[in-house]
Amino acid sequence: MTHIRASITGVQGYVPDYILTNAELEQMVATNDEWIVSRTGIKERHILKGEGLGSSHMGAEAVKGLLAKTNTSAEEIDLLICATTTPDYVFPCTANLICDMVGIRNVGSFDIQAACSGFVYALTMASQFIETGKYKKVIVVGADKMSSIVDYTDRKTCILFGDGAGAVLLEPDTEGNGVIDSIIRSDGAGYPYLHQKAGGSRYPPTHETIDNRWHSVYQDGAQVFKFAVKNMADISAEIMEKNQLTGDNVAWLVPHQANRRIIEATANRMGVGMDKVMMNIDRYGNTTSATIPLCLWDFESKLKKGDNLVLAAFGGGFTWGALYLKWGY
Repeated sequence: MTHIRASITGVQGYVPDYILTNAELEQMVATNDEWIVSRTGIKERHILKGEGLGSSHMGAEAVKGLLAKTNTSAEEIDLLICATTTPDYVFPCTANLICDMVGIRNVGSFDIQAACSGFVYALTMASQFIETGKYKKVIVVGADKMSSIVDYTDRKTCILFGDGAGAVLLEPDTEGNGVIDSIIRSDGAGYPYLHQKAGGSRYPPTHETIDNRWHSVYQDGAQVFKFAVKNMADISAEIMEKNQLTGDNVAWLVPHQANRRIIEATANRMGVGMDKVMMNIDRYGNTTSATIPLCLWDFESKLKKGDNLVLAAFGGGFTWGALYLKWGY
């Protein structure tokens, strides 16, 4: 019996036109370009401007481009999953809105919230719908408007985040390419170190929550850095060992773009040279669920069919995960 795998057959990204540079941030908060670049590797980030535009706007633009690029009609799509930490609404889910905006009708669509690990979680789930034979064409979107939950008076966090979206098309593959393995993990004890305190059912919006800036990202940078370095590196090494991969036969590491130093530590643990690490954090910053598909989009021309890719991420919650796939085209 031929084994079916879920293979990525197309990727498309979208970032807003407006670019927020480090120089502009210097006018907004007590920071400077050298401080930001030396600690994070970020030089600029894209910000979504315009009244009433949320994560769905960027996700829909990425999906429209993906459908056109792969010569796929909206009617052919069986399922759409959106990974996002910044949904347009509490409900309906952002995946529903994206489907409506691009003309995908009468299919299942839902959101996954695993913070910066969201795309790895969503890709893990989506691949199983293909592997079982239930669906033939599944779209996975990572989209986040992080500027909507950033406090631009907090220099520890406002320098980090940008807005963007990326989408991939998954289809069945019987040649051995596609998603081979994945590992996803979480530890809710990490909540105090990285969270958005208000806006959910525990702390609904009030004058107090707004005055206290509880609707913005809170991060204990030192603690998050420590956990991220260890867990993202450990899980990447674990999936490599499990699948007999080495630094030599991994073509690309595709890491979540949170911090250049975290990325370098992960690559070092895997034995992968930095020349084989996808990195665009300097231009986009941390776009949360969108970082990995934006990397795939940026580096698409360098990928070859059958390349071994390891995707790795770490996010608030804490959540983390790694996924091993062979590039499909």
